[in-house]
Amino acid sequence: MIYSFVPQRILGVIPARYASVRFPGKALAPVGGKPILQHVYERCAQAHYLTSVVIATDDERIFEAARKFRAPVRMTRPDHPSGTDRVAEIASADPASIIVNIQGDEPLIDPAAIDAATLALLDDVDAPMATLKKRIEDPGELTNPNVVKVVTSLQGDAIYFSRCPIPHDRGREAVHYKHIGLYVYRRDFLLGYSQLPVGPLEKAERLEQLRALENGCRIRVMETEYESIGVDTPEDLEKVAKLFEASIPRV
Repeated sequence: MIYSFVPQRILGVIPARYASVRFPGKALAPVGGKPILQHVYERCAQAHYLTSVVIATDDERIFEAARKFRAPVRMTRPDHPSGTDRVAEIASADPASIIVNIQGDEPLIDPAAIDAATLALLDDVDAPMATLKKRIEDPGELTNPNVVKVVTSLQGDAIYFSRCPIPHDRGREAVHYKHIGLYVYRRDFLLGYSQLPVGPLEKAERLEQLRALENGCRIRVMETEYESIGVDTPEDLEKVAKLFEASIPRV
């Protein structure tokens, strides 16, 4: 379904930090002559349902870089424990009813994937948040703890997220999905999210989205063909740069 008119403000927020244990300053690393963050912003600007996009950071270097490519950018507190909290600070000062949290290290983010997750909340007025999943094609991803897996109900709500292979495929007939880390929240839910109790499952898996499930909150999950490729290391940057180069039409 495509809505020709969305009667509410939908804000896209790109949290971006300079500090990174494995790759400091990765948001400003160049891909095709532009910083990764600029690619993310420009692709978000192509999403059909976002009424505005803003970069949220606590670092002057990222702030100045964003201003150079003329992106709206806001400074946030430096003590936020997660990107979600940084997004919530921006949301607290904005009247948008739906907030989309977009990772700042995915220069190849598909605008259609952003729209798909946003549509989940437009179509389901009772869901407080939504995210994405993609079918796992590479068997190696199933056993990789860095690839988060998700299982959903017949109605499309998340049942559980795990770093382990789920479900166990005893009959060799299961279809497995990985979680794509793009989140859409209703404003009030996002603003109260950090106040929800942290449960044992979130502590064990170290997956923040389990906080919603442990507190009895629904997460709507939409399927996508988008292949999430984040940049966490210099090796990831090289891989993404090659994919970007290959995607440029040859004249």
